[in-house]
Amino acid sequence: MTNNIIEVKNATFEYSNSSEHKAVIEDFNISFKRGSFTVILGHNGSGKSTLAKLLNGLYKPDKGDVFVDGLNTKTEETEIEIKRRVGMVFQNPDNQLLASIVEEDVAFGPENLGIKPNEIRQRVDNALKSVDMYDYAKKSLHHLSGGQKQRVAIAGIIAMEPECIVLDEPTAMLDPKGRKEIISTILRLNKEKGITIILITHFMEEAESADRVVVMDSGKIVADDTPKNVFNKADMLKNVGLDVPQTTELLLELKNNGFCVDTQVISIEEAADEIIKALHSEGI
Repeated sequence: MTNNIIEVKNATFEYSNSSEHKAVIEDFNISFKRGSFTVILGHNGSGKSTLAKLLNGLYKPDKGDVFVDGLNTKTEETEIEIKRRVGMVFQNPDNQLLASIVEEDVAFGPENLGIKPNEIRQRVDNALKSVDMYDYAKKSLHHLSGGQKQRVAIAGIIAMEPECIVLDEPTAMLDPKGRKEIISTILRLNKEKGITIILITHFMEEAESADRVVVMDSGKIVADDTPKNVFNKADMLKNVGLDVPQTTELLLELKNNGFCVDTQVISIEEAADEIIKALHSEGI
């Protein structure tokens, strides 16, 4: 067993129409460590969603290879095994939810894997508990909020017991409360269950708790580092159409105006501490 759950090696993926072939990503290389939490950032058209679909075999590279736990996604015989190991959560939960009742939807994946009924029952219960939706097991999906539906979609993936979950902008259609619920769920799955998380997003604040932030532009990686180091490159982020977190922007502005602050802190609590220290040092 290697330390990496996914490895992308010299991968190229092209969209084709009658008049042209356009490479969305070309000669692309990246790997993801087991148990890690990686956030991939990029503006629309940067190639991040294409990459997400390559990571669990929904798309196959035109050139190069993608390996999941050593299995090549191009190999038809291992396609189901790859889907077991890497689950996918999409932007719109309504496109992923298939049943009308919560527990029936969560059971759908394990049933298709041929899991025995007693084990399915246990998996469904455990998955719903892990996303704080166990009390909603008998509820109709139509009566749930967007955030709750997305948590059910995540539970459906968890019930298949993947080693890795790829989430393609899962909070894009949610209000701030729903977004907070999903990020909290993702963090808990990563820290408590050791599930590898790959989160595709354009919300900067969702990256602050990640181990690693990858920034994409025009199908290429332009930054790959810790959140603090990436967000400290404000000019680079703005050049590729992204904003820095509001906390970082505020601290950078204070530093430019002569205040002694650490611009690499990200959270609101850390930023508040920095501002208080700076004010005290100025005798304010």
